[in-house]
Amino acid sequence: MKIAQDITVASLEGKARRVFDLSAAKIEALERRWNPASGSPVYTIRGQYTSRGWTEWTQGFQFGSAILQFDATDDRKFLDIGRERTVSEMAKHVSHIGVHDHGFNNVSTYGNLLRLWNEGRLDADEWERNFYEVALKSSAAVQAARWSRTSDGGGYIYSFNGPQSLFVDTIRSLRVLAIGHHLGHALMGENDRRISLLERLIQHAQATANYSVYYGKGRDIYDVRGRVAHESIFNPNDGNFRCPNTQQGYSPFTTWTRGLAWAMCGFAEQLEFLHTLEDGELVPFGGRPRVESLFQQAAEAACDFYIENTALDGVPYWDTGAPGLHRLGEWRERASQPFNLFEPVDSSAAAIAAQGLLRLGRFLKNDRYWRAGLTVCSTLFEDPYLSADPGQEGLLLHSVYHRPNGWDFIPEGHAIPCGEASMWGDYHARELALYILRIGENKPYLTFWSE
Repeated sequence: MKIAQDITVASLEGKARRVFDLSAAKIEALERRWNPASGSPVYTIRGQYTSRGWTEWTQGFQFGSAILQFDATDDRKFLDIGRERTVSEMAKHVSHIGVHDHGFNNVSTYGNLLRLWNEGRLDADEWERNFYEVALKSSAAVQAARWSRTSDGGGYIYSFNGPQSLFVDTIRSLRVLAIGHHLGHALMGENDRRISLLERLIQHAQATANYSVYYGKGRDIYDVRGRVAHESIFNPNDGNFRCPNTQQGYSPFTTWTRGLAWAMCGFAEQLEFLHTLEDGELVPFGGRPRVESLFQQAAEAACDFYIENTALDGVPYWDTGAPGLHRLGEWRERASQPFNLFEPVDSSAAAIAAQGLLRLGRFLKNDRYWRAGLTVCSTLFEDPYLSADPGQEGLLLHSVYHRPNGWDFIPEGHAIPCGEASMWGDYHARELALYILRIGENKPYLTFWSE
C-alpha cells in the first residue's frame, strides 16, 4: 500500500462524523425489522441483513453498534437500545461453553457499557455497574475454561472446531480475559484451584505468536515474515503442533486477510493492556521484556505483511494467495477494485487492521504504522466503501465472510461477491471512527478495559 503523508486525525474528523451520521438510520432500521428469534444478523443480501447458522458470534456487534453510536453522538435512544438488548439477549453468550467468541460478543456489549459507566456517561447506580462486571467476570472464566495444553507447557483457548484447534481470531477475544483479570477475577477449578486469567491470556497469546504467525525463519517453504495461518492444529493427546490449516482462507499456506487483521489488532491492543500492569504481575511469565517482546514481534510482523500485501489504498483482497489474484496483474500497485472479475476485497479486514496499525503506531511511537492506519481510514470512510444508501442496512460495503463455502452473495451481473456488508465489518468501522473522534476531540483514549 501507499502510505499517505498528508492525512491527519484532524483531516479525518469530518469523515468519521459522517460515519455516525449514516450509521444512525441503519441501526434503527435493523432494530425495527430484526427479530432476535431469527438468530444473529451476519451479512447482507441485496442490502438486507440475514442470519447464517455457524456460531452466534455477531449478536454482540449488533447491539454493541448501538452503544458505540451513543458514545459518538450522545443520542440517548441508542444507549437505550444497547442497554435493553444486552439485558434481554446477551446472557446466553456469557455462559456459552461452546465457542471462542466471548471477547467479540460480551466486550462489545457489557464491556462498552461498563466503560461508559466508568467514564460517568451513564445515569445509573452501582448495581448496574456490578451487573456488567459480574457478566464480564463470568464470561472471562467460561472462556478461559475452554483450554487445551501444548507440549511446551503452555496452552490455548480452543476454537469451536474442538480441542485440536487454535484460531488466530481468538487473539482479539482475549479482551474478555484481560477485563476479568483487571476486575480481580480468576477461573476456579477442581479442589478450588485458582487459575489466573492473566496466565491463560499470556499463554494463549504466546501460542498464537509462535504457531499462527510466521517470521521468515524457515519453518516451512512458505514461511514469509508476517504471514498468518487461520488455524493451527495440535495433537490433543500430547499437545504437539501438527500443521497449519484454514477454515475461511484459501489454503493453510496462504494468508486469509481477516485473520491477519485479527492478529494485528489483537496483539496491538494487548500490548496496550500489558502496559497497565505492574512489573511484578509479569514476573511469573518471564518478566515484562520477554512477554512484550513476543507480542511486539508478532504485531510488527503482521502489520508489515499487511502493508506489503495490500492494494495501494490500504484495502486487502480476501486472501493474499487467492487463486485469481494473478489475473489482476500488479494488484498491489493499484487501488483496490471491489467490482473486479476475479477475487473479492474484504473491507472488514481493512477496518480491523486499521485499528491495529493505529494502536501499534501510537504504542511504539512509529509514524509508519500510524500513517498507514490513517490511510486505511481515509479509504474506508468514503465511497465506494461507506454506504450512504438508505435501502442498504449495512454500513461498510464489500465485506466477505466465507469465500470457500460460497456463502457471500454475488449480485446479478457480477462474478464475485461485492456490494454487501457484514455485522463485524460495520461494528469495526464504527469502532474505528470512534477511535479517531476520541483522539481528535481530546476525549479519553479508547480502550477495551476501563478504570
